[in-house]
Amino acid sequence: MASFNFFFLLYLLLIPTSSCYVQPPENYFISGVISNKGLDFAKDLLIEKGIASIVLLKLPEIENSAQVALVGNAKVVLSDIIIKDIQVNSSAVVVGESGIVIVVSGATVELSMKWKYTVSSWLIPFGISDGGNASVVVEGMQVGLTLNLRNQEGTLKLSLLDHGCYVGDVSIKLDGGAAWLYQLLVDAFEGNIASSVEEAISEKITEGISNLDNFLQTLPNQISLDKTAALNVSFVGNPVLTNSSIAIAINGLFTRTSEILVPQSYKKGYEVSSACGGLPKMIKVSIHENVFKSASLVYFNAGKMQLIIDELPDQALLNTAEWRLIIPQLYKRYPNDDMQINISVSSPPVIQVTYQGIGATVSVDITIDVLQGGEVIPVACISVDVSASCAVEISGNNIAGRLTLQEFSAYLKWSKIGKLHIRLIQSLISSVLKTVVLPYLNLQLKRGLPLPIIDGFGFQNTVILYNHPWISVCSDVWFIEEDYYLIQHSTYLS
Repeated sequence: MASFNFFFLLYLLLIPTSSCYVQPPENYFISGVISNKGLDFAKDLLIEKGIASIVLLKLPEIENSAQVALVGNAKVVLSDIIIKDIQVNSSAVVVGESGIVIVVSGATVELSMKWKYTVSSWLIPFGISDGGNASVVVEGMQVGLTLNLRNQEGTLKLSLLDHGCYVGDVSIKLDGGAAWLYQLLVDAFEGNIASSVEEAISEKITEGISNLDNFLQTLPNQISLDKTAALNVSFVGNPVLTNSSIAIAINGLFTRTSEILVPQSYKKGYEVSSACGGLPKMIKVSIHENVFKSASLVYFNAGKMQLIIDELPDQALLNTAEWRLIIPQLYKRYPNDDMQINISVSSPPVIQVTYQGIGATVSVDITIDVLQGGEVIPVACISVDVSASCAVEISGNNIAGRLTLQEFSAYLKWSKIGKLHIRLIQSLISSVLKTVVLPYLNLQLKRGLPLPIIDGFGFQNTVILYNHPWISVCSDVWFIEEDYYLIQHSTYLS
């Protein structure tokens, strides 16, 4: 389990988001990149949590013997060998086309152990023995590993290409014992202790990468938002590794929840850029306007873009008596009858990312219904074309939005009560749009769309950039300590 904790944060290092773009392939619409700053952050966090998981690791017992002048054959056993602390002098992460290399150099490992020796010789026929504690310091440890990350049918396959651990000098401090014993420990056990540390850390690397690869295979290909829509988060193409970034691509389109997703591939490479308007940010997530269009299309085709207003703060407005001056023929035919307003989107909303922001054009049909004797009677329908702007913000780890009405135009689509004077009811339409329709839509938009980031990490110091047809989120990330330990604890319990 410790090995999983040691390498869990490699997920942040290798899969921050997806790549930026120059010419996006046809089948990926969410892209991003993790920059050098983000790689350093992930590497430091990886090492910190890796050390925490290795500390208190118990190494195998070591037994050896040596001939000591004037004493005889000394048999020494080292037990309860525990890694107490690790201090790292320097570390680096290097990314290239051949893989991802992580190097830790100049590390110092502190260990504690128990020692026991027995001596027998013809001079001491009855034998003697003694025991005690010792502290060990291993200096100049070097650790390195090379990883490869590939797309495997829409998921990511992590492979350990090479790894190694090398230990430098070993110094031992005894609590008790004779000078000859100290020298014996240094001479006879230095190599054993060094090898034991090297083997233990190497095993953790292999085990950890295997566990992490298994974890990557469990990542879902889609995220369900509700009973209607799901976001296709299958990976497209192989990650792009450069000397300054790691990037991947995600399909990113919305589908009906019931649809079966088929992983897609893209054979050509794609160029990446971590540019954030000159700002040194850790990650950059870019979302194509087609992501928003696909969401609106899914909800439209599912018949979810409809709102029936049968309650208002001023309930009198839903009675024909309040409309007698605006639409006298309505009151004349249906005096003092209750009403409802049926608002439905008549075509998929048009969403466009410009260089200034996001704009949306929505065509809605506003149908006036009269409620009479338990029957719903449609009496007139007004078509309204609405232009709105969308202010984008980051809410937690979601990208959310807020619509603001820019302008609208209305015309009579059909009427069963004669001709209506649209100019007379435009103020009422405007009021309905501003007080009912937009607040309802903004409530839905407030939930936002999930950005690809690992649980336990959050965005901070976020900047949003617009570059038609992409919207980019440039951000640093921070590690939520409580969430990590919650994940760790639940993993142990399982």
